[in-house]
Amino acid sequence: MSNDHLAYTTPFPMGIEIASANGIYLFDKQGKKYTDLISGIAVSNLGHNNLEINKAIKNQVDEHLHVMVYGEYKQSVQNELANKLCSLLPNELDVFYPVNSGTEANEAALKLVKRVTGRKEIISFNGAYHGSTHGSLSVTGNEQKKSAFYPLLPEIRFIDFNNLNQLNTISTKTAGVIIEPIQGDAGVRIPSLEFINALRARCNEVGAMLIFDEIQTGFGRTGKLFAFEHYNVIPDVLTIGKALGGGMPMGGFVSSKENMNELTHNPKLGHITTFGGHPVCCAAALAVFKYSHF
Repeated sequence: MSNDHLAYTTPFPMGIEIASANGIYLFDKQGKKYTDLISGIAVSNLGHNNLEINKAIKNQVDEHLHVMVYGEYKQSVQNELANKLCSLLPNELDVFYPVNSGTEANEAALKLVKRVTGRKEIISFNGAYHGSTHGSLSVTGNEQKKSAFYPLLPEIRFIDFNNLNQLNTISTKTAGVIIEPIQGDAGVRIPSLEFINALRARCNEVGAMLIFDEIQTGFGRTGKLFAFEHYNVIPDVLTIGKALGGGMPMGGFVSSKENMNELTHNPKLGHITTFGGHPVCCAAALAVFKYSHF
């Protein structure tokens, strides 16, 4: 079947025509089997065609699909998911806001730290990757990915990953620092325990908020539910996505109730999403937690 009317993302796509998927395998129209070694790029942690996730999706479809933009109606599946997620996190991370993707979660996190602190500067790291929308691209530390799309957000500064000496760049002008607890796009770069603890201490010292982007590292990919657990530090904002939805499109960000309340006024609807927290996606995400026995 021709795909002349679909946009391409590269000049040379892989072009496998998928007929079905199961477990770790993909099957094309001719029945050829492929091993999915990248799990849909960190999405299908529990395998393709997971029966428990499928069942949860089908049950929710029979109840209702989208009914209203996020936050206006009470929906039990959203509440249950938020309760489950927050029960597994430190007390400081007790309010969840579901969105549509990882990059939207990062966009919202950047807005949140500016809103809470009243500051404008954001610090990120060379080699970082945080998404392809304008704000997330602005804090991505790879010029090849973003140079064609300037101008991006102002007042973004980059420092070197795992460099203790450069942490003094974080100052009382800094609204937030965004970091992957393990850099992925740069080649699986793991920071030292000393560095992460010093980063947390410096943010505390100057009143900057610390965002951990766990869109790729979350949901067991490092041996713990979230990678920050390895470092004995707690971020002010946690962003998640990819594996969260069990194959359904979903992201989210988590912070304290006090911080999240800042998005409800001056202006109202400080962050709003039409499809964020879609009940079918929430049902799939809840099944991820139940199936994983978290």
